Amino acid sequence: MTYTPQRPPISESSDQLRARIPGWGVDLDPKNRPSVPKLQYQEDLTGAHWEFPERQQEKWPRERSPEHKFLTPVFGTACPPRGLSGAIRKVAYRYSEGRATHWLLLMAGDRVDAVENHLKSFLTPHPDNPITETGVLSEFSHHGLASRFGQKRADLNHQPLDPIIVGGPWILAGGLVYVACRALKKGIGSRS
Repeated sequence: MTYTPQRPPISESSDQLRARIPGWGVDLDPKNRPSVPKLQYQEDLTGAHWEFPERQQEKWPRERSPEHKFLTPVFGTACPPRGLSGAIRKVAYRYSEGRATHWLLLMAGDRVDAVENHLKSFLTPHPDNPITETGVLSEFSHHGLASRFGQKRADLNHQPLDPIIVGGPWILAGGLVYVACRALKKGIGSRS
């Protein structure tokens, strides 16, 4: 069992495997292997001073993959799941780590978390600034154009898309705010 000082059970011995699988372990003669002493289980050298490690307290229900019997004794608490991104991450843990659905949902949760934090920044005195935070100004101050011509850079193929990928969401958000304000103004004007 994981997290205990006992040696994990071995399903079959080397002799049993050699008898069952032709050619198994032909290169594993212990006399010729320098790592054999390291592989011997020495009970007094495990370093474990506990039968099972003390469990960390859960402040909220933690996500756990279905592959694991229980939550690990120690886990991170820096980013508690919250909002829509937290809900997406909780759904991701219903699926096995061996399935693409698990990882795609976790990546979607990260993207949603980024959008949530961008929107939350507008409620602060210092909202996100897409001009300075994306490094656009460094293109003019640190030889951005000169570094692209005459170079064999792998990222040159996608650079025409970068302004669309980085600036597109901000332009779309601005357009939606404009349309919403215009609809609100028209709605207020029609009541008068």
